Amino acid sequence: MNATLAVAAAVAFCWLGMVLAISFIEAPLKFRAPGVTLQIGLGIGRKVFRALNSVESLFAAVILVILLTQHPSTPITVAFAVAILALAIQLLAVRPKLTQRSDAVLAGLDAPRSTAHYYYVGLEAAKVIGLLVAGILLLAG
Repeated sequence: MNATLAVAAAVAFCWLGMVLAISFIEAPLKFRAPGVTLQIGLGIGRKVFRALNSVESLFAAVILVILLTQHPSTPITVAFAVAILALAIQLLAVRPKLTQRSDAVLAGLDAPRSTAHYYYVGLEAAKVIGLLVAGILLLAG
């Protein structure tokens, strides 16, 4: 594996670790912590996910440059495309709906639960699978 593809593997696993740690560990646990109200949890969550999505966007850009310059195998490209597409859908379609609801809750309104959260989690799972497959394929050489 050349150095550039090694960087792609490192980015894939770093991105994967961040998604697993934040989306599947931190996010659900924060609401179980003593004294954390829905409003506090949403406020923290918005900041954490804004930061996560910013880093993810940077990782996606790095991966896109590598894909365009190195032309890895089709399975690697498809796996990365799944992760990048899932991120794009989250940022462009799902997060705005989640922001609407959290804005209402933070303003003190009794907003109904949103199904957008389930789409976000499903897209997180798609990212996990895409990144894991891409990383493994890169390491397998």
